[in-house]
Amino acid sequence: MTQWLVLFNKEMVEMWRNGRWLWVPIVFIVLGAMQPLVTYYTPQLLENYGGLPAGTQIDIPLLSGGEIMVQTLSQFGILGLLILILVSMGAISSERQSGVAAIIMVRPVPAASWITAKWASLIVLMLVSLFLGLAAAGYYTEVLIGGIDPLRLFSSFLAYGLWLAFVITVTLFFSVIMKGNGGIAFLAVVVSAGLMMATGLLEKYMRWSPSRMGDYAGELLVSDALPSGLWLPLLSTFVIIVALLVSSTLIFRNQELLD
Repeated sequence: MTQWLVLFNKEMVEMWRNGRWLWVPIVFIVLGAMQPLVTYYTPQLLENYGGLPAGTQIDIPLLSGGEIMVQTLSQFGILGLLILILVSMGAISSERQSGVAAIIMVRPVPAASWITAKWASLIVLMLVSLFLGLAAAGYYTEVLIGGIDPLRLFSSFLAYGLWLAFVITVTLFFSVIMKGNGGIAFLAVVVSAGLMMATGLLEKYMRWSPSRMGDYAGELLVSDALPSGLWLPLLSTFVIIVALLVSSTLIFRNQELLD
């Protein structure tokens, strides 16, 4: 356990040095704050700068706080997801290309410890960034539009965090089996977007899909009760994440033996 903590701390320090602990949370905060601000001030902006005829009345129905937060999650699901893929894509492949992985593996460092330490550091970065982004969105929504139930917001945070953890795990898996960062990012985007599209088109057959956690995160913001069917994608996401981590470890270990 001590060895794992050393590796984990190394990853955390490295992400601080390369600025990820600065710019990733800032991007999420900006994305989170932007949605309620844009929603609230759009009528005023159109009235003052839209070039509309004098006397034109702009009546845009104001969304509820929960609906604003659902739209915020959709922002995280596009730009936030891409950012996390870009941050994660070189976690293994870059160090293999630079020779750092070979140096570390010469020492008595289990492959499982090295990979899970990298995974855990990325998950912590994602959770902190997502939390700050939702906090920013919740603050401006509270001030400008209306209150948000903290329990609903926290439940949504956990559900959406699990979906993003799945995306990070998929990216890390491709980072193990491939060396080109461009290919890794492309496949991670294809798998994530393809899974979301398939879940939407084949809802009856994709109730287990991890991308359902993103949908349920939105439902948790506007509903008092737990969404029906939540437990199946919740369980399947955990199982797939564990399976991908185990597969990543075994594949990496075999690659190092062959090298």
